[in-house]
Amino acid sequence: MGEMTRKMVATQAGVAEAVGEAAAVMARLRRVPDGCPWDLEQTLDSIKPHTLEEVYEVFDAIDRRAWGELKDELGDLLLQVLFYAQIANDEGHFSMEDVARGLTAKLLRRHPHIFGEVVAETPEAVISTWERVKHEEKAGAAPAGLLDGVPRAMPGFVEAVKLGSKAAKVGFDWPDAAGLFAKVEEEMAEVRAELTESDDAARVEEEFGDVLFTMANLARHLKVDPEQALKKANAKFRRRFGAMEESAGGEAALRRTDPVQLEVLWAKVKRDEAAA
Repeated sequence: MGEMTRKMVATQAGVAEAVGEAAAVMARLRRVPDGCPWDLEQTLDSIKPHTLEEVYEVFDAIDRRAWGELKDELGDLLLQVLFYAQIANDEGHFSMEDVARGLTAKLLRRHPHIFGEVVAETPEAVISTWERVKHEEKAGAAPAGLLDGVPRAMPGFVEAVKLGSKAAKVGFDWPDAAGLFAKVEEEMAEVRAELTESDDAARVEEEFGDVLFTMANLARHLKVDPEQALKKANAKFRRRFGAMEESAGGEAALRRTDPVQLEVLWAKVKRDEAAA
């Protein structure tokens, strides 16, 4: 092992010490009465938007393989975990130690093929083992509907994929992607029909929602993450539009360009990109 590799490999004790220091700083910021006024004012609900923002910033850094930024963004995400745990500790519910120990116990419990006698030599076998242990864990819990475990606060595409996946466990699913392609066409026809027959905004929204739900389940069958696919499509559009704007001579020139010429510029950007 080279010197650089040795420096990059953190010891278990070092990780524990570093995370412990971060938790201690968070506790100090929340200490009454001499903590940080802003941190003391926060609640579980008030920091939720910050958490969602940090998750997306982590995703962005991963997509760009921006390692320095990813390190910082993961730290910001860890801050969210520490913040929630400290607020819960302040209110007498649980501590960060409880969170970490609970996670460790769960990892040990759900990996009996590593820490026990179960054999699972393929990713599919591991998933099967994971699901079986989860089912055993919930066996003593109060009965709930199959879909109740899917949080309603998830982004729409993520929630749709989760709902479809849960329903598929009892056989309520399209047999293959071909049926979903047909279903997408059917739902699009219903959107067109609403626009033609009634132009009712609420009905159009409902039918368009059905299109998106079906698309999310098509993505599931194709083993595509629809949220990430859309983010990448957004990034591609940003890149191509920026190149088109530069080719036109800037925003002001772009505004003066007629729609036909805009299409010509767009096609050129796509050709140049394909050639590169």
